[in-house]
Amino acid sequence: MSGRLSLLIVSLATAIGGLAATTVPTDSKAYFDFETVQLTDKSLSLLDSNTAALFRFYNQTDTSANPTNGRACKVFPGDASWPSNRTWETLNKVLGKNALIKTIPLAAPCYDAWDYNSTQCASLTANWTNSYLHMTDPTSMMSPVYQGLTCQVTTDPTQSCTLGGYPSYAINVSTVSQVQLGINFARNSNLRLVVKNTGHDFSGKSGGAGALSIWTHNLKDVKYFSNYSAKGTEYTGPAFKSGVGVQAFEIYKEAYNRGLVVVGGEGQTVGVMGGYIQGGGHSPLSCLHGLAADQVLSAEVVTPDGRFVTADFTQNTDLFWAIRGGGGSTFGVVTSITVKAYPDMPVTASTFSFAVGGNNGSITSENFWSGVRNYLDYFPSLSSQGIYAYWFILSTASGPMFLMQPFWAPGKTLDETNALLAPWFAQLTDLNITFTPKTVHYDSFYPGWLASFPLEAVEKTHVATGSRLFPKQNWESPESLNATFEAIKTSSEAGLTIIAFIIDPSLKNGGYPDNAANPAWRNTYAHVLQSINWAQGASAAVQLQARQNFTFGFMQRWRDVSPGAGSYLGESDILEPDFQQSFYGTSYERLLKIKKQLDPMDVFFAQTAVGSEFWKVVTANGLPSGDGKLCRV
Repeated sequence: MSGRLSLLIVSLATAIGGLAATTVPTDSKAYFDFETVQLTDKSLSLLDSNTAALFRFYNQTDTSANPTNGRACKVFPGDASWPSNRTWETLNKVLGKNALIKTIPLAAPCYDAWDYNSTQCASLTANWTNSYLHMTDPTSMMSPVYQGLTCQVTTDPTQSCTLGGYPSYAINVSTVSQVQLGINFARNSNLRLVVKNTGHDFSGKSGGAGALSIWTHNLKDVKYFSNYSAKGTEYTGPAFKSGVGVQAFEIYKEAYNRGLVVVGGEGQTVGVMGGYIQGGGHSPLSCLHGLAADQVLSAEVVTPDGRFVTADFTQNTDLFWAIRGGGGSTFGVVTSITVKAYPDMPVTASTFSFAVGGNNGSITSENFWSGVRNYLDYFPSLSSQGIYAYWFILSTASGPMFLMQPFWAPGKTLDETNALLAPWFAQLTDLNITFTPKTVHYDSFYPGWLASFPLEAVEKTHVATGSRLFPKQNWESPESLNATFEAIKTSSEAGLTIIAFIIDPSLKNGGYPDNAANPAWRNTYAHVLQSINWAQGASAAVQLQARQNFTFGFMQRWRDVSPGAGSYLGESDILEPDFQQSFYGTSYERLLKIKKQLDPMDVFFAQTAVGSEFWKVVTANGLPSGDGKLCRV
């Protein structure tokens, strides 16, 4: 690297940390410190034209600044236009703090080709399904089938380990300027760009072969407002402004310490201020307060042109509407979000299970399914009481097992919770189904949540999942509810796993904000998932056949009994037909219009995201994953 270029890079890094930093606003809604460090036109002016071209902002009137002209695909490793090592080094120096990370797969210590280490490999293998392990890695994805399964932990270090669908590089962002530099660099170099917070997404949105990743996990700042007044809305009350890297276990504890709760997920390690909120976000508090997207009062965002903006009810309103439910990795990179908070509350949680063959073999299949069918009758009345039930139907050696983990009753006493469960429990007893519920009362939300919800296992290597928001109309007649039940039962009897929730985030007593969340959420009593397995190590042809049978067989059966309803985009089938309707409903047309206005160069792409129908990932084996070149359709 020439001395002249080195000097210019140092000058830019200095400018970004100094004269490019904005003055912290003096009002109570100030930026976080990391948000005051911003890239500006003035800092770019310190560079010669060739270097500045790597990082310049996008101007829609400057057609010469469009690197995608005449190119069918994003630049991929091995292409002639792939950035040179010198260019990557330039990016690293401009970012500062060694923020640019060249991807080393998390499982690399298990392979000879990546400097095998038996101790590290054993530790990784022992903890591989724990989400806490993967969330702190810059590129690891918790749904490995969308990475391509090219580097899992193994007992055979002679096997190969390749990047597959992992991005080539990640930026460990600690300032807004680094987000801006990453977006501008990817756009100006025609690179695939992805965003990772924790990597929880079921469709692998946080990965992509040959991509540059914006890793937001370490943006952990939190600020509390005791009396936040949001312009453009009537809300005045407690609120938290949180960096996008803040996770459920962190914000729940922060709120608990102040006698408050916020609407977040049931999963401990989910990044609630990131893709979770942007995708809508269902919560143990949704039947009381709505979706997580309904809580947003303001957001700071770096848009596809590289500019840093505030989006709220009075400014950048289309962007604000879209990021509240329209999906992550689509309209920009959110750096922080301000959300409502509510008074803390006591909760009661009950866990129990029963299975075919239980009670010393006396629970028959017929009685088991009668008990499950009876349970469905109570969804409308339970949801009206604010209940959020997290339940499973699992396959065991003796037959199906029903697992409640937990029946979650916010604001209810022990006696009130037992009274809600009593009618169904009586029916189960009449069916000779006996069990021992563990029902515990907690004085506050956070201790109850921490004790009651299981830590979700990740890294499922032979599983495909889809979901359905079964509409309230299905509870209007015995015939329609029986059809819903039979569709779920058919999947279970075929060996599929059922994971489901009682949930009704319609807020019929108070309404909900106008945002991009799938309208199907406002018309449901049940969010139900099903998962299909195939044999470990099955061929690509076998996997594809299993997935097609799942999407167009089992999932189609669910769609047939819920016409016009939808699915949750965060827990979804990547092959969902007409995903625009299923995941976004009537919001899609407006979302696509906003996407085209904000991102005319398609800087952002994610599987099943808004606008993704104009692109495809070309995989070598034909399986749906991020392991391939991203090309226009």
